[in-house]
Amino acid sequence: MPIGDVLAGKVALITGANRGIGFAISRRLGQMGALISICGRDQGKLNRAVATLRGEGITILETQADVVRADQISSLIQKTQHELGPIDILVNNAGTGVFGPFHEFGENDWNTVMDTNLKSVFLACRAVAPEMIRRQTGHIINISSLAGKNTFARGAIYCASKWGLMGLSGCMAEDLRGYGIRVSVICPGSVATEFAGQGGKDHSKMLQPEDIAHAVAALVTQTPESFISEVHIRPTRKP
Repeated sequence: MPIGDVLAGKVALITGANRGIGFAISRRLGQMGALISICGRDQGKLNRAVATLRGEGITILETQADVVRADQISSLIQKTQHELGPIDILVNNAGTGVFGPFHEFGENDWNTVMDTNLKSVFLACRAVAPEMIRRQTGHIINISSLAGKNTFARGAIYCASKWGLMGLSGCMAEDLRGYGIRVSVICPGSVATEFAGQGGKDHSKMLQPEDIAHAVAALVTQTPESFISEVHIRPTRKP
């Protein structure tokens, strides 16, 4: 059931939202009254996510889309605007990673991670920016990682993509703030999702998807005269 109407009438688009962090963000913003648009590549998982959220009284639109395809991003934006209205909040959550010694990976591995974690954000932000500029309002939130601030063995390609995302986010914030558009980036530590895998970590001590959704809720309820540019989230106890 909705828990408030602080975002009533606002349209929020969340990428990679059929599970995990993206699903939790969609639920939280929907509970706050926002009209939700989600996308993902797996139609079955999209259908299950939509069924759950609609069952909770959330208005939601789903689109099967590959966020590394400019044409599919364009269609996603147009469908969202046509069905729900202009996009007020864009959350770039879709992501992937490969882990191991950098010299053991091929060019395809590099391209897959960079396209999903970095190129997709550029494409989505480029697609929503003109309308946000015209309306002189909007909030873009990019889900990065503490791997975008730190390096570690076996994480070269993933870290490179997230460091790039930090740079892209900072520059976009400067490009758009004069139009009243806020760009924020969230850097979580390890989150207990399918992406985290097993890895020998205690999932009960890891961050939960709802922790990231809470941070997003805080960002979008900031007063219009200011914005939080960067958030770091760590578990209280190391997993």
